[in-house]
Amino acid sequence: MPGGPKDAASSRGTSSNDGSVKDVDCIHFLQWSLPRLGLRWAGFRRVRGQVCKRLRRRLAALSLKDLSDYRALLAADEGEWRQLDGLCRVSISRFYRDQGVWRWLERDLLPQLAVQASARGETRLRIWSAGCASGEEPYTLALMFAFGDTPKSCEPEILATDADPHLLARARRACYPGSSLRELPAKWRAAFERSGEEFCLRPEYRTPVRFLAQDIRREVPTGRFDLVLCRNLVFTYFQAPLQAAIARRLTDVLVPGGLLLLGSHESLPEAVPGLVQERRWLHRREMA
Repeated sequence: MPGGPKDAASSRGTSSNDGSVKDVDCIHFLQWSLPRLGLRWAGFRRVRGQVCKRLRRRLAALSLKDLSDYRALLAADEGEWRQLDGLCRVSISRFYRDQGVWRWLERDLLPQLAVQASARGETRLRIWSAGCASGEEPYTLALMFAFGDTPKSCEPEILATDADPHLLARARRACYPGSSLRELPAKWRAAFERSGEEFCLRPEYRTPVRFLAQDIRREVPTGRFDLVLCRNLVFTYFQAPLQAAIARRLTDVLVPGGLLLLGSHESLPEAVPGLVQERRWLHRREMA
């Protein structure tokens, strides 16, 4: 593919750095292709740069001239849709993202859940981090139990799932750039040791977290959970009918009184039977 000067992409159609795909062309392509993957354009509008960059790389790898050629390939090769689905996975994550939510979780929500678990005679809080990407969210939970003012009557048992095996490999490695840690409380950073330009989580703080490759569109874990975190994935990027179906599945895996925590700017597309809204982004399963 011929090279060209690196220009900022914009909706006015400025060329990309490879000169082959303009931003406006990428927008039109995504508006056409995302619904066919059960995804919605509105969720991708502000983060499309990540996906468009991957598309440019895919065109180069396939020696295709433009997105019209790629659309022809998609029409001829059903398997390429699976490749495109992988290109459309947006991964924007860091430790302690949305600090206010984490503080509220530590101060109010986890103590409530611990009391409920103790009343059932249980000594563990089962937590599911859905769409965990490279592990920052479930590891933040583990660090909260290690360093925060969390209930000591229950130990955390954290399951973290994602559909992307490459992200899960990074999560299991547990090494991150310093920028990913910048929002963590200072004393929590003692859990990391420096390795070159990265900061790696010490093994003893990884222990509560188990990773599993799973696509939430097709399956959910077995068992029941006290807390499910499904933030900045389903209710941002998926179409409303799929959101509603997944919301019902998430409700089914919650214990009575268990909590479903969404992203701070997310909400459910519709009311879900058995789920009571406490805040726009927080829902509790009804008690039996």
